[in-house]
Amino acid sequence: MSDPKSSYGEPVEEPRVEDDVVVRAEDSLADADAAREAVASDTHVDSADAPVETVPDTAHDTTPDSSYDEPVVMAAAPDEEPIDYSKWQDDTVEPEAATTAYVPPAEYDTAVTPSEPVAPAAVAGAGVAGAGVAGAAAVAPAAQPIFVQAPESPRPRGNRGAAGAIGLLAALSFAVLYLGAWLGFGAIDGEVTTANVGQTALNALGTWSLWVPVVTFYVAFFLLGAIINRGRWGSWVIFGLLVGAASYGGHILGQLFQAPFWSLTAREGADLVESQLLAPLAVVAFILGRELTIWFGAWVASRGKRVTELNTEAQREYERTLEAGPQLVRV
Repeated sequence: MSDPKSSYGEPVEEPRVEDDVVVRAEDSLADADAAREAVASDTHVDSADAPVETVPDTAHDTTPDSSYDEPVVMAAAPDEEPIDYSKWQDDTVEPEAATTAYVPPAEYDTAVTPSEPVAPAAVAGAGVAGAGVAGAAAVAPAAQPIFVQAPESPRPRGNRGAAGAIGLLAALSFAVLYLGAWLGFGAIDGEVTTANVGQTALNALGTWSLWVPVVTFYVAFFLLGAIINRGRWGSWVIFGLLVGAASYGGHILGQLFQAPFWSLTAREGADLVESQLLAPLAVVAFILGRELTIWFGAWVASRGKRVTELNTEAQREYERTLEAGPQLVRV
């Protein structure tokens, strides 16, 4: 077998292998030369005289010098350019190219910006987890988020609790004055003397006749305070008549409980109510109920006015906060 490094000027007869790519290429060139000689009559080129370079047969060549390190070119007719058969060689991938990471151009920004705020602890944990991965993309630190919370509208303060607390003091005053009137009218009738005044007062504390008017007065006072709330004192003066009427009815109801009414007939109950309509204690209950409502109602109205001023100031502060807009507060 001939050495591929020998002179390329002389044709060398090689065994024809039907599956060899080089042999098929030689046959194609021979057919092309024959067709060209038939068409171009003015050209008399003997294809046999043209130097032909052969490609070493790798299937039969066992010499250590047979390799494809140098491109093999077969000479064709003089009018054709030499054919480079190096394209038939298998492409090999350099080991460096297979392991080299792609580096994008400088004009491209490779920083990754998260779409949502990332906590510093999460970013630190992600950096530790990805420290051992070669070629990991660097994550840019997320900007510190700024939370803007709209201020809530101030809730108006009420005055009903104060009306209930002041009503307890008013009811206690009603009980003391009502008991005093009871003992006074008993002294006028001769039933109460200096000797039995203490015992009479203790006996009165355990009767329905005393506590039913007191409870009725307190309930009426509290309901009126819940309705008026932060209203003016004039409302207490006008509607104090209703509390007085409720106290008057409480006196009659107390007499019925004291009887007691469930042991009376209808006729006896009617006579008892009729006898108490103009009783001195009934009139006292009406007067005390109205007057105490007026004066203790003034106390409730005074506090209601102060609460109204506080609500107005809170609303103004809320409006000023809205006009100023969101403020950046660093914690």
